[in-house]
Amino acid sequence: MGLTKEKKAEIIGEYGSAEGDSGSSQAQIALLTARILELTAHSQTHAKDHHSRRGLLKLVGQRRRLLRYLQKKNLTGYRELVAQLGLRG
Repeated sequence: MGLTKEKKAEIIGEYGSAEGDSGSSQAQIALLTARILELTAHSQTHAKDHHSRRGLLKLVGQRRRLLRYLQKKNLTGYRELVAQLGLRG
């Protein structure tokens, strides 16, 4: 479980503002989304794994806070990112 170095580098390259920019909000949200998708698939297979479920809920909350921050600071960037990642319905 977890993201490989190659997958992380690919996500950061696609959503970061520069090569190796893992600190931007867009890159962090994209990384969290990838981890959330993996943990969601894991939770569907292992329904009684409550420890992983708690970690999943913490990641969802962290992503929600980052999305709220991005919405306040850069509304157009927020809308583009939500459309690219397929979030919000």
